[in-house]
Amino acid sequence: MTTPLAAAPPVTPPRVAILGGGITGLAAALRLQESALAIDWRLYEADSRLGGVLQTVERDGYRVELSADNFLTREPWARDLATRVGLADDLLPTDPARRRALVVSRGRVLRAPEGFVLMAPQRAWPVLASPVLSLAGKLRLAAEPLVPPRRDTADESVASFARRRLGREVFERLVQPLVGGIYTADPERLSMQATMPQFVRQEREHGSLVRAALSGQDRTSAQAKAERHETGARYGLFVAPRLGMQQLVDAVAARLPADRLATGTRVGAVTRSDGVWRVLDDGQRELGQFDAVVVTLPSRAAAAVLSGVDPALADELGAIEYAGCSVVCLGVHQSQITRPVDGFGFVVPAVEKRRLIAASFASYKFPGRTPPGHVLIRGFVGGALQPELADADDDRLIAVVREELADLVGLRGDPQLMLVARWPRRMPQYHLGHLDRVARIEQLASEHEGLELAGAAYRGVGVPQCVHSAERAAERVLERLALLHSSGKRG
Repeated sequence: MTTPLAAAPPVTPPRVAILGGGITGLAAALRLQESALAIDWRLYEADSRLGGVLQTVERDGYRVELSADNFLTREPWARDLATRVGLADDLLPTDPARRRALVVSRGRVLRAPEGFVLMAPQRAWPVLASPVLSLAGKLRLAAEPLVPPRRDTADESVASFARRRLGREVFERLVQPLVGGIYTADPERLSMQATMPQFVRQEREHGSLVRAALSGQDRTSAQAKAERHETGARYGLFVAPRLGMQQLVDAVAARLPADRLATGTRVGAVTRSDGVWRVLDDGQRELGQFDAVVVTLPSRAAAAVLSGVDPALADELGAIEYAGCSVVCLGVHQSQITRPVDGFGFVVPAVEKRRLIAASFASYKFPGRTPPGHVLIRGFVGGALQPELADADDDRLIAVVREELADLVGLRGDPQLMLVARWPRRMPQYHLGHLDRVARIEQLASEHEGLELAGAAYRGVGVPQCVHSAERAAERVLERLALLHSSGKRG
């Protein structure tokens, strides 16, 4: 008589916790969900909704973005994510007729020189003809190829780099407001290596930004042609979901099991012992035990939950500074704008001493954002250079933006829609030495098996960079878990 074999113990799938339900956390969850390796993952989000700063609201016939209203396709990661969740046919390009940046110059809204992209003039004549720059400023810019390249490889601020290569006036009138519109940052502290390394590389390899632009290096012929006619940013490479950025959030979330998405759950700490990660809520109640943890929280929140695991890591995370801004959204009839603009919006140099960072005419970028005959304007207030303005109450913020728009574009009458979105301390500031700090953070995190960090705080603030960061973190987790599975080990 043969003795029956004992039943094998059930194989439990590895468990992974994802902290944070913004686009980074959602992208990490989707990558785990798509894996051939069965993963029992859980996502924890403190807010009652998913998406983080990406949020679209419908109000009185207006489709209003409360933060980012598009993403860049120069890097494929966000576009590929949208395609995987079924949105490929819903991505709208920007209106080609308005692909230009405007800048406030001595109280007037003017076109930025055609072909001037952030810090590199693609064409000489539009810059020389531009009323934004004085004759002295134009001559200094024209002398850029004669400026010797910097031999020191130490990090340099955006302000220092731009003044050195392009001159003070070009920095103050063009570079500072264009960069400020992206990072809401102080360019005196902003790191070139962390934010615009391509220009550092161009100086090193060509000795001149002008010579690098004329060479067309790092660009396809189509990109080079487009940039010769665009200003400020590469608007031809921006897209948005037809129904707004919320559509991307909702499409990703719809691909995920709802019972694994825990909203309204604030994580207070994580601990690790005996190879097991324990996630605790803010009341120190255990939410679960896991083989790996992917932390996609802002770096200061990440520092708080990891302080008991690694104080040195927490200190480095907490040292990354953040700036905030408030967004005032106004819906008006087009007849109320008595001096219409012919671009997607305008940026405001700090030397103008105004109370706006920028204004975006959102309905000029993409269709379907307003009722017929109406315009949606978003005014940005605060940032690193005027943080106190962002903290004003709603009535004061609305009044400030209306007064500025009345002066700059002739806005008259009462808006049909008035909405304020506040984002305090939500934009990471890539200050001098940022990449060195990130390298230290990554080294310290690598010493804890199963711990991954992802998000805007590290190597890119845009939606594509956040998606890429999330997917790389998830893939590292999968590689580790697959290795443990093949060796028969866990933890």
